[in-house]
Amino acid sequence: MNVHVNSIEDFLKALVKELEVPDNRYEQAQTSYTSLGEWLHRPESTVRKYDPQVYCQGSFRLGTAIRPHTDEEEYDVDSVVELRSLTKRDKTQQELKAMLGVEIRAYHDAKGMVKPVREGNRCWVLDYADGAQFHMDVVPAVPNTEQQRILLEAKMLDTRWVSTAISITDRREPNYWILSEDWPRSNPKGYSYWFASRQAVVFERRKRAVFEEMQKQGFRASVEDLPDFKVKTPLQSAIMILKRHRDNMFARNLDLRPISIIITTLSAHSYENQDTISGALFTILDRMDQFIVHDGKKYIIANPTDPFENFADKWEREPQKADAFFQWLRQARTDFRAAAQATNYKGMADAVYQRMGYRAATSAVDRLTGGSRLLRAATGASAAGAGTVGAPSFANADRRPTKPQGYA
Repeated sequence: MNVHVNSIEDFLKALVKELEVPDNRYEQAQTSYTSLGEWLHRPESTVRKYDPQVYCQGSFRLGTAIRPHTDEEEYDVDSVVELRSLTKRDKTQQELKAMLGVEIRAYHDAKGMVKPVREGNRCWVLDYADGAQFHMDVVPAVPNTEQQRILLEAKMLDTRWVSTAISITDRREPNYWILSEDWPRSNPKGYSYWFASRQAVVFERRKRAVFEEMQKQGFRASVEDLPDFKVKTPLQSAIMILKRHRDNMFARNLDLRPISIIITTLSAHSYENQDTISGALFTILDRMDQFIVHDGKKYIIANPTDPFENFADKWEREPQKADAFFQWLRQARTDFRAAAQATNYKGMADAVYQRMGYRAATSAVDRLTGGSRLLRAATGASAAGAGTVGAPSFANADRRPTKPQGYA
């Protein structure tokens, strides 16, 4: 690998360091939903008989969470309370949510939490103290394994992930108030297992390396006891970079911002076990639109664990969202191509700072240069050094799918 490639890799590593969620935030999230689980299983709990299981979902579970822009912003920790001994025949969505709401409010009061419990469309929201800098969305759920299996088998579709399928509540649904088998579906555990399968080889290798390094520092537990959040793969790092790039590009138009599940899914499909962040990032940028299907009428980005769910379902009703995604992808390709062509760290920062953020880009350079600002002028000049060998070409930068395409 030549010096230039090492330089862009070092810059991306430093950039990820600026985006990473500190370990104590992961530990804080783990403590919070473990505490809630213990509360729901206490002897006086009104839902204990329904065998509640509390677990994390979303970016904290996947290891792709990024730190907020400022200390005033909060981390969003998503969790599920699955009442495993209940079914959709026992309660309406409204009854399930209200029943769990009683316990959520009791937990809030018992823990002396100041900010009131809020109700979202699908969840209850616990706002922790200002110093904690996070809130937890608690989604009520019941198992949905058998119904999901029937649906998939009827269409001869993959059933690998059905054992963790759940049904969730949503007060916007027409059946919210009545007994019905028709509930919104989800499968956060299954999705996390699928995501893990896309990086399993690299993850295990990196986990072993992290474990060996921690052993040198006195870590005495087994490798199995090493928390997953201690390990960061190139796939996770690339997704973190792309999410921050997206956030800044659409900071003034949040409604058009491509949703994280789309970026995460397309990135995981595109990833080919690269060992470097730069290798993963450029492969993802080059390939991710290949995993968007167009059936002649609409775009389809299927949930890998539930092919009946289309993550791009809003694109048909709001075509501007599709346009925004492809606009973002073109911009990301342009920005990171320019970074790859730059001949020094300042040029790399100049290429991406508008979308990655001034503070993140310049702090990344400071990490690499020992904090010496004499090595870079004020950010804003054009990137230096075009045409470096090995820079990505992104020949298909304007490509959109015109016919169904396969999934990896």
